[in-house]
Amino acid sequence: MKHFKRAALILIAIILVIGISGFGYVYSKLNKIYVKDDVVKNTEEQGTMVEGITNILLVGTDGEYVEKGNRSDSVMLVTIDTNNKDIKISSIARDTYVDIPGYSTEKLTHAYAYEGIDLLKEVFKENFDLDIDKYIAVNFTSFMDIMDELGGVEVNVEEKDIKEINKYIDACYGYYKNKDENDKEYITESGVQRLNGYQALAFSRIRYTDSAFARDNRHREVAESVYKEFAQKGIDTYKRCAEIVLNNTKTNISPIEMMNLAYTVLKINDKDIEQFQFPLEEYRNGHIISKQKGWVLEWDKEPNLEAWHKFIFGEE
Repeated sequence: MKHFKRAALILIAIILVIGISGFGYVYSKLNKIYVKDDVVKNTEEQGTMVEGITNILLVGTDGEYVEKGNRSDSVMLVTIDTNNKDIKISSIARDTYVDIPGYSTEKLTHAYAYEGIDLLKEVFKENFDLDIDKYIAVNFTSFMDIMDELGGVEVNVEEKDIKEINKYIDACYGYYKNKDENDKEYITESGVQRLNGYQALAFSRIRYTDSAFARDNRHREVAESVYKEFAQKGIDTYKRCAEIVLNNTKTNISPIEMMNLAYTVLKINDKDIEQFQFPLEEYRNGHIISKQKGWVLEWDKEPNLEAWHKFIFGEE
């Protein structure tokens, strides 16, 4: 789980790097990604809101579009608990089998593709009894540019994955902004090696040579390598990475709120970020449910939600 912690530290570091450039710069950059909600909910209707606890939904899309039209390849819930001075991260499996209002019972990942963040928040309310107030959505293809900015990342490519990674390279190269300047390069051998942006994204998307859980391990391996490269760079690289992230992000957190949250995280200074994987291994069943809906994770509602809510809100 240390990989999740290090990935979270990267995001926190990016916020801090922007912050040292001055208030005006911070405000102008954050204001570009701020999308004000049309409707403000009545606090009496928000049954899972607890004073002192802020939940932020982090969504990473698997294509070019951050609004909708692409699936949510990664979904995480970051909990900032000022009552107990804790930072917590919940990782929700993309194949979790859920009821999508207006559609059908499908994988969680499809909700964002249908109608974007509003439908995904509705899915959280209907299936997990969680009211989502704040969110940050990121176009994950932008991380190709970050990895190139860092000079690539080192990962271990297994022999069985070479054919599959090259298949995804064809797709990922299509998103690559420098494709007219650089020829497409395939992986020709196994072992530890340095991958560029579109190769690393292709590596992260491998899913048919083993399992969805092995795919999550590859995500963490890439995050680990990004962290190591990031830690060795200077402030100019940090600022360029911040620009890349902000240009491919939308959020309903205002600039002032964002800076306050960054300050709060700094003040908490949690060096041991707690992790939760939903659904729990002992209360889930991964299988192919039908030809149309493919491989999904069915889950036992009561024990999973009881454990998850306790993780987020505490014993009470």
